[in-house]
Amino acid sequence: MAEIADSGGGGGKHDKKKAKKGVVKLDMTPMVDLAFLLLTFFILATSLSKPKTMEIIYPKEEKDPEVKTKVADELATTLLIGEKDEAIFYYSGVFKPDSTKLIQTSFAKDGLRQILLDKNKRINDQVTALKQQLTEKAISDSSYSKAYGKIVGDSLAPFVIVKTIKTSKFRNVVNAIDELNITNVKKRAIMDMSDSEAIAVRQKMAEIKGLPTE
Repeated sequence: MAEIADSGGGGGKHDKKKAKKGVVKLDMTPMVDLAFLLLTFFILATSLSKPKTMEIIYPKEEKDPEVKTKVADELATTLLIGEKDEAIFYYSGVFKPDSTKLIQTSFAKDGLRQILLDKNKRINDQVTALKQQLTEKAISDSSYSKAYGKIVGDSLAPFVIVKTIKTSKFRNVVNAIDELNITNVKKRAIMDMSDSEAIAVRQKMAEIKGLPTE
């Protein structure tokens, strides 16, 4: 009986050899270099934010304390900013504790802004006409700036005094200045509220809330 030797099928020339699996390595060094280059580019190309300034005018200190800046009563409007957000009042002319009535307002479009637009209508009409000339390139930028300064600095332009107390919120003061800028009221000042004005504000707030007044 013949014997057949089994080779196991592993030595034939047609058998496929299995490929060796290697570990894939990714060099991240170029990627890190690229990241630093991009970061450097954006830092150099981006302009840093500049601090914004706000124009605030304080009353000029006279050498003689008896000499005071004179403003026509009918042109002066005083804005009183109390402690609470709703404690925003104004009055026209000179404050008299017994007769001056405080009128409540707000920083809404139909509040202080509308009041200032009405008081400063003549100036705003002139500014609008001047801006139209600039848009049509009838005047230069320098001519516009000079004419604008002359218009808003007119002797008959309204003068607004913003008065605060120590506990007034800063954002309300900023809102007040913003409204003055929007309505082209450039004759303005910031002062401390007098004791009589502060008392009037507290009494008015108590009256609005239905509380007993002082």
